[in-house]
Amino acid sequence: MTRKSTKSRSMELKYLILKPLGYPLKASYSEYPVIDNPKVFERYAKDQWKGELVSKGKMLFDIRLFPDFAFEVINAEPESGIVGESTVIVVESLSKPFETEIVKDVTLDDVVGQDEAKKKGRVILEFLKNPKKFGKWAPKNDLFYGPPGTGKTMTAKALANEASVPFLSVKATKLIGEHVGDGARRIHELYDRARQLSPSIVFIDEFDAIALDRSYQDLRGDVSEVVNALLTELDGIQKNDSICTIAATNRVDLLDSSIRSRFEEEIEFRLPDYEERLEILRKNFEDFPIKVKANFEEISKHTEGFSGRDIVEKIIKSTLHKAIADGKEAIETDDLIEFVVRIKSPSRQPPKQMFV
Repeated sequence: MTRKSTKSRSMELKYLILKPLGYPLKASYSEYPVIDNPKVFERYAKDQWKGELVSKGKMLFDIRLFPDFAFEVINAEPESGIVGESTVIVVESLSKPFETEIVKDVTLDDVVGQDEAKKKGRVILEFLKNPKKFGKWAPKNDLFYGPPGTGKTMTAKALANEASVPFLSVKATKLIGEHVGDGARRIHELYDRARQLSPSIVFIDEFDAIALDRSYQDLRGDVSEVVNALLTELDGIQKNDSICTIAATNRVDLLDSSIRSRFEEEIEFRLPDYEERLEILRKNFEDFPIKVKANFEEISKHTEGFSGRDIVEKIIKSTLHKAIADGKEAIETDDLIEFVVRIKSPSRQPPKQMFV
């Protein structure tokens, strides 16, 4: 098959996300300038790359103003396709605190339990697929709350994947700038990108870092400006009809009421019960690197109060690494129990039942 016929059968890219890499050799002339106007750059990029067949990992070279400057394709939707007239092209900057991701590897079915949260999440999913259906009743601002490791981020990513929309994520602490105006600028840059890629999800993690009630903190100027800029975006002063903002926190009770009131829906995430912990164990031991001869029911019984992340990262992963280091050919119940006993989380009361 010729190159021309291969291109003709390829799909046009919906999104193309690039990362600037630099020149192949150290240059004596100036570095590639900062992209100040995304719309102008998108036109500039299309003029030289239109018709190009690209996929994740491929390099694209500037051939005009800054010849041989390289960009790497870090994400695309679909994963491989042609740069076309309707392709949205964005460039990630190392100076920006947020990431733009095209999520592919997680669905709502991968989130164990959290049935009520997933039920409410499907309303967000329908909004992202068909924003006009909701009109002024759109679920544009949603608050995910619950203990750490219960699936808040995973659920938000799953919604982005199933809706086939970009996922823009940032930790709230990264929005606080060192200088006056930095925080507000970062918020507006985040939402400018979201509008460019809309429909899209903006996910703000560790939300309590900027949204604590005044009685719990001295409201510094840098935090205040971030909050004011965020409230402007949440209130929809600019057109955000196809953007869903999801904020996540472990301490919803500490949030400032004026900020909390901007979220139309509060969605709770709970610690997994016995059956859910059992399912987490079974799912994560599928296609395991070594044999497993453990009693999952016993492990599930003794992990009351543990989050899904605790079970996966602190128990299963740690047990696997120790087994490999010890040269063991199989993991048994006692191997997992050893790490269950070791876990002492200050954010959670120890399991009520003693091990026997």
